[in-house]
Amino acid sequence: MDLKDKKIAIVCDWIKDMWGAELVLKHMLEAFPNADIYTSVFWQQDNPIFKWRKIVTSFIQKIPFLNKSHKLALVLRPLAFESFDLSEYDIVISSSSAESKWVITKPSCLHICYCHTPTRYFWSHFHEYINMMEFWILNPLWKWLMPKIVHKLRQWDYCAAQRPDFFIANSENTKKRIEKYYKRDSEVIYPWIDSDRFIFNDKKKDFYLYVWRCIPYKKFDLIVDAFNENWRKLILVTNTDNKLYRELKNKSKENIAWKLNINGKSGDNYISSEEKNKLYSEAKAFLFPPEEDFGLVPVEAMISETPVIAYGKWGALETVIPPSDFPFNKGRKQAPTWVFFEEQTCESLNEAIKKFENQEFDPQIIRDWALGFDKSVFKGKILMFIEGILKN
Repeated sequence: MDLKDKKIAIVCDWIKDMWGAELVLKHMLEAFPNADIYTSVFWQQDNPIFKWRKIVTSFIQKIPFLNKSHKLALVLRPLAFESFDLSEYDIVISSSSAESKWVITKPSCLHICYCHTPTRYFWSHFHEYINMMEFWILNPLWKWLMPKIVHKLRQWDYCAAQRPDFFIANSENTKKRIEKYYKRDSEVIYPWIDSDRFIFNDKKKDFYLYVWRCIPYKKFDLIVDAFNENWRKLILVTNTDNKLYRELKNKSKENIAWKLNINGKSGDNYISSEEKNKLYSEAKAFLFPPEEDFGLVPVEAMISETPVIAYGKWGALETVIPPSDFPFNKGRKQAPTWVFFEEQTCESLNEAIKKFENQEFDPQIIRDWALGFDKSVFKGKILMFIEGILKN
């Protein structure tokens, strides 16, 4: 039976916003256009990419308050995914940074987990998450409770990670953690971008840019503190209108502008996705301060011919390549300019910015590198991976 004749389900942790994991889902749906979707909660009803899809949500979708705060539903999500009946499917692909890999499939079903990361709040970043809880008035309760239950949650997560037949990792960095925490091997297939959606501009403007969800580990606070000190122009774009966003916006000096990119909303402080992409092309540099498993946003900046100033750890080491290591650099007089900073501090970031401003970059080389992450590359690799399994 050909792959196109297989009945396929894609299982996601949750579908709330449209950022990294959700963009991966979008392109999976392009690779598998007839796939059905299963998820714990779904809040993208107005998004055209889901209009005609079969979407099955869990019982959490019907629980008031918890259905809008998936983090508070932590202990319910394993039960939610185990409750899905996937017996009619030939292939199940779980797109997972949390519990979607917990689904139970029949022996005849091929289950592949596309892993964005082993669950960060159980494993690699447990202590960091404890110190930056997002439950506000419930923070003291969760800080007291989580250390008491995390050992059992890790056991459950490890057992669930034995259920997929194969793992795909979104980076070499994630591959190492899958092996460390789950004792599983994995194939690396990088996430991808729609290169056609992005534009480039020969005339850069005098501002720096950061785009992402405004949550603690994305390090918006670090950037605000650094630019409050250096007084350079900065634009911050997020789709997260939460308490942290409002606190940091109030803390920002007049050289820092905030923009909200929220689907279906418009107004003085809101920008469309097209306007966001224009900012990518106009910025003198894109900032990337977090420890990320992979991170699509610096690739989006580079496809717009915009250099990146990144924290030199984890996923950035696979997407933002130092000039000396760059494969396209041979024979060119002008080297690309990507600058790493070594510590997540204002001092280290501002030193990197000073270094960046004293260097030149080659926009064409930057774009050439980023084109290696185009969606066409992903489609070919994941289809080849699955077809190879089915042939054996």
